[in-house]
Amino acid sequence: MTGVLVTGGTGKTRRALVELLRGNGVPVRVASRNPSAGDPDAVRFAWEDPATHPAALRGADRVFLVPPVNTVDPMALVGPFLAEAQRLGVRRTVLLGSAIVLPNAPGALELAAQVRARPGWVVLRASGFMQNFLSPRPVGERIRRHGEIRTAAGDGRVGWIDARDIAAAASALLADPGIEPSDQRDYLLTGPKAMSYQDAAATITARTGRSVRVVTIGTDEQATIYRAAGMSAEFAAAIAAVEDGIRAGREDQVSTAVLDLTGRPPRTFVEFVQEHATQWAGEGTPER
Repeated sequence: MTGVLVTGGTGKTRRALVELLRGNGVPVRVASRNPSAGDPDAVRFAWEDPATHPAALRGADRVFLVPPVNTVDPMALVGPFLAEAQRLGVRRTVLLGSAIVLPNAPGALELAAQVRARPGWVVLRASGFMQNFLSPRPVGERIRRHGEIRTAAGDGRVGWIDARDIAAAASALLADPGIEPSDQRDYLLTGPKAMSYQDAAATITARTGRSVRVVTIGTDEQATIYRAAGMSAEFAAAIAAVEDGIRAGREDQVSTAVLDLTGRPPRTFVEFVQEHATQWAGEGTPER
């Protein structure tokens, strides 16, 4: 198959990307731990099982790479895959990285550096996902159940982006094997405006009628919340510590990359809220 291998095929960004690519007639192989029986181009793939890597890569000349989640050291698992991709002649890999760097996680930085070093390979550094405000993500679940957001980020702002706009940017780089990407090896992907959690809560309240308040907590309590949601202790601590950086203003960034790559501006948070308004229907009242 000359086409695109999409790893992590069950995530929101990956599903949107597969739909876009197939809609444009691009052959796509979807790699995941539990491949869909109804998709003839789905293949079993597990990061911790290198024996599954060659079959997933065979014949693909482009790869959308989503690193394993819930780890601060993805390089240990992704390194063998990158080597196999290079051996099999993959011409372009688009890595879905993060604009928000986890503290004490050099493996993620090493992975991005290795991708940037290869001709035709690109890193997408995505800001915080708007989908984090939806259930079953911890923030979204808290809004749905209790009408509140608990955060250690203070009034720090993030350039929240819709996962579908990330998929559109990736599709622009992966759809046509005859079009080489520019010399740019790194794109910061954000929405059109940076917003605080207070801004997000006010928008959800105004556009849906569901009252949402923001409760300030410490990073230790935030880590506890993430552990309760199923994250490992190490990863939960790293994700919680990110909010220190948000509070300090380090994630207050906005770029034009989505527009530059796709020809259209990214969705606004207001548009996102209006589209998903029914998903914040409450189950109870805010805790006091």
